[in-house]
Amino acid sequence: MLSVIPAPKKAKELGGVFVLPAHLKVKSDFDLPLLEGRVDFCENESDATVVIIKNESIAKEGYTLGVTRERIVILASQKIGVYYALQTVRKIAHVDTGGREVPCCDIEDEPRFPFRGISLDVSRHFYDVDYIKQYINWLFMEKLNVFHWHLTDDVGWRVEIKKYPLLTEIGSKRAYTQLDGWQSTKMEEKPYSGYYTQEQIKEIVAYAKERGITVIPEIDFPAHCAAVFSAYSNLACRDLKRDVPGYFGAKIPTKLYGQKDWNRTLCMGKEESLQFVYDVLDEICEMFDSPYIHLGGDEAPMDEWKKCPNCQRVMKENNLKNEEELQGWFENKVSQFLKTKDRQMIGWNEILAAENVNKSDKNIVAQYWTPIRDRKAEEYVNNGGKMIMSNHQSFYFDMPYAKYPLKKTYEYKPENFGVTKDNVKNVLGVEGEVWTEWIRDRERLEMLVFPRMQALSEVAWSPEEKRDFADFKARLDDFKPTFDALGINYAVDKISMPKNPFKRSKILKLFSNGNTDLENQLNAQYKAKGER
Repeated sequence: MLSVIPAPKKAKELGGVFVLPAHLKVKSDFDLPLLEGRVDFCENESDATVVIIKNESIAKEGYTLGVTRERIVILASQKIGVYYALQTVRKIAHVDTGGREVPCCDIEDEPRFPFRGISLDVSRHFYDVDYIKQYINWLFMEKLNVFHWHLTDDVGWRVEIKKYPLLTEIGSKRAYTQLDGWQSTKMEEKPYSGYYTQEQIKEIVAYAKERGITVIPEIDFPAHCAAVFSAYSNLACRDLKRDVPGYFGAKIPTKLYGQKDWNRTLCMGKEESLQFVYDVLDEICEMFDSPYIHLGGDEAPMDEWKKCPNCQRVMKENNLKNEEELQGWFENKVSQFLKTKDRQMIGWNEILAAENVNKSDKNIVAQYWTPIRDRKAEEYVNNGGKMIMSNHQSFYFDMPYAKYPLKKTYEYKPENFGVTKDNVKNVLGVEGEVWTEWIRDRERLEMLVFPRMQALSEVAWSPEEKRDFADFKARLDDFKPTFDALGINYAVDKISMPKNPFKRSKILKLFSNGNTDLENQLNAQYKAKGER
């Protein structure tokens, strides 16, 4: 068995091994800067132990890999295909744990979906530049090609916007942070802050690009804007002076923190609010070269719009029937603005709720996340609209394994969420979501993400007919020493594949109120006993 995740499209083991020499000699048709200083490049194929040939007939991101006892031969049409072939060599030879033997084989490989992503929310909890680069390295290892970066939300604005300096001077800082789950009222009375400069953003974008990864920023509009209003309160329907809130959940002690009456949704009736959005997006488009800009668009409370004379005036002037259509009007305007920048708008599937959203406009991509089936989202993709699938039950990696075990991710099919077989072609791909309300550090983050990331990569890359959970589990077990070698705090089987219904119930009860870290604590105990 060739032990590699994600499983290749076609693979044949031939017997024998190629032993990696201390110094690889590489003849390449591609410029490969990630190999500089790691291998010796040579001009003559006869001198090379690794031969890399450009072949335009190979699929985008795909490769062929031929390993004999004498050498390795890689064919690809793009540089990223070469890197993916080398990631396969890395895994089948167990290079990270000191392995040097590459099984002789013939592999033909290419991705199932063009969009293979995972997100990270840095608004709720912030992760520095070095850790973001490490995170990107892990995506690269698993042949994922999209890093969705959730940079703004109610509780923190994390990206420098030079025209609006108060967004980071004020909006990136909060005085307290909610602890212990959605129903908890416990707060940590400790200042919390952090943001990325524009130079740091550009550095990360370039770092990801060299690894074949597109960084898609999410700037959440028109809702999730409480941090915006802490800095520029005039952009809300009512000009209320409020600090950045530090709570995430349902039982919010708003009165205790002077936040009983607060805003989180941009005013749709003020010209300065729309200009603010355009100005921010101007700078975002300068920092990010992604063809997509994510505008969120989810969970927009409309109570303020109902009471706002400016919003009601805009509704009347534009013959909008209700506040849902007011949001649709906004989404259409932003989509058209991004089109002038040669960018497409991504929004969560709630943006499709309004009847006036221009669903025939190919500039809008919807991302289907809701745990409850959304018929409008399903109609959209089945009528030719482009969709990214992030369905809660399979791809919300911040949820406990007790709620969504590993198998839920691995056995995902778009058809189970209303996409007809004939219209799977309209699915751009799949994405795992990592929201960090209750993820305060890298140890907990990694436990929740690994091995879900490996399951996601196989769903995104491998042919559906090749997927088999028992086979995947065997390959995953073979990969666990690599997790250890890389210092990744992965979830052991007793956590990622829970069987005891009473333990699962306890974990879920405490996750809501009491201890959001119980799985991570149990994981450490199991590892101390030698569990894998």
